[in-house]
Amino acid sequence: MLEDPVYKVIPILAVPTVISMLIDSFYNMADTYFVSQLGLAATAAVGVNDSLMMMLRAVAMGFGMGAASYISRLLGAKRDEDACRVGMTSLVTAMLVSVVLLIFGTIFTEPLVILLGSTETSMVYSMQYARFILLAAPFTAGEVVLSQLLRSEGSTKYSMFGMVSGCVLNIILDPIFINVFHLEVAGAAMATALSKVVSFMVLLSPFLRRRTMLELRRQYFTPKWHIYKEVGRMGIPSFLRSMLLSVSTVVTNNMAAGFGDTALAAVSVANKCMRFLGAAIIGFAQGFAPVAGYCWGAKRYKRVMQSFWFTSFMGFLIAVICGAIMAIEARALVSVITTSTDPDILAIGSFMIRAQCLTMTAHMWVVIVSNFFQSLGMAFNSTVLNLSRQVICLIPLVILLSMTIGVYGLASAQAVSDVLSMIISLPLFMKLRTRILKLEKETAAEEAAAASGEV
Repeated sequence: MLEDPVYKVIPILAVPTVISMLIDSFYNMADTYFVSQLGLAATAAVGVNDSLMMMLRAVAMGFGMGAASYISRLLGAKRDEDACRVGMTSLVTAMLVSVVLLIFGTIFTEPLVILLGSTETSMVYSMQYARFILLAAPFTAGEVVLSQLLRSEGSTKYSMFGMVSGCVLNIILDPIFINVFHLEVAGAAMATALSKVVSFMVLLSPFLRRRTMLELRRQYFTPKWHIYKEVGRMGIPSFLRSMLLSVSTVVTNNMAAGFGDTALAAVSVANKCMRFLGAAIIGFAQGFAPVAGYCWGAKRYKRVMQSFWFTSFMGFLIAVICGAIMAIEARALVSVITTSTDPDILAIGSFMIRAQCLTMTAHMWVVIVSNFFQSLGMAFNSTVLNLSRQVICLIPLVILLSMTIGVYGLASAQAVSDVLSMIISLPLFMKLRTRILKLEKETAAEEAAAASGEV
């Protein structure tokens, strides 16, 4: 964390994280592929439940990312036992909160899927899918938090393996449950739910086998205010980012539903494709976060900025190269994922993908800067950026462009939002950079004085 060149350390931490994020994104793409064979209504139902899955993950990400940021700084300051207490407390609390969400979601399933944007024709499928996703909610929370705890200490390979195991199982079970057992949409939801349980068990395994720096013991469960306060301080931006992504998806789905199941299915598929590329950028940003947080805790400010610039450079390459490939192959991607030849789905979906590919570098910058603020414990700036991309800019644009331009206005809203969010991020980043440079000079002066015997 402190000594090896950042161009070696960050890829070692980031690549498994990127793979984990891609795999997590691949879950829903796999479901969509198999479910799309059942028709437009079934495809739309899976898209509607994307929002539910994101809401459940938002809660878990709040605890997981908040704990990870705090733990990285504690480990950097050599406070290992405190780090263990934060990890165990966050894991147990996240799972208990998810049990509450499971109960309420099960009671109010029908109004829930209506709120998420389900149409009358996709209602039955949406409810079937939602019930199984809710049943797996505690394991989804545990999976997310355990993955973040592993990343906070640099054990990204364990995190990746846990995610891979669940994804592989999901892909195997989808065709079995849907085509062999004829469970249709419910089968796809069952496959996803079971894969979350397996991922949770695999991720828990290294902790039980004492292969990690952090220890998960009953005595480390310490539900005290100072822990929740610090976890919440950094977890709330992550929660807001994920929850607001869900809220914006709900708004988008409801606007798309007004244009019919075809538009809803097209928007759903395009969003899945773009989240797949976005997952790579988010994964790289999260991969560098432990390095930045650890170095910040150790007062290695020059290395903090080195890690940021290297991550930004790599993110730019990912955005440009992968964005260009996806833009060129957009129509083919939509066709493959939906197994559809409907010209409207192909046209709307491919347009939405290409619009976002054009602004992918802006998206990259906002994600990395937001994670940078979060890794350093600066919750306010991280929250501002998350709000700008998913609420302040996006939701008004979704409504305005849908009403004035129609479905293609809806399809271009996220791209416009990304550009506006990047503009908002620039002054925030410049202020932080100035502060870090000042701290770097002060630390260098103190070290020089100590070396000369003045201190």
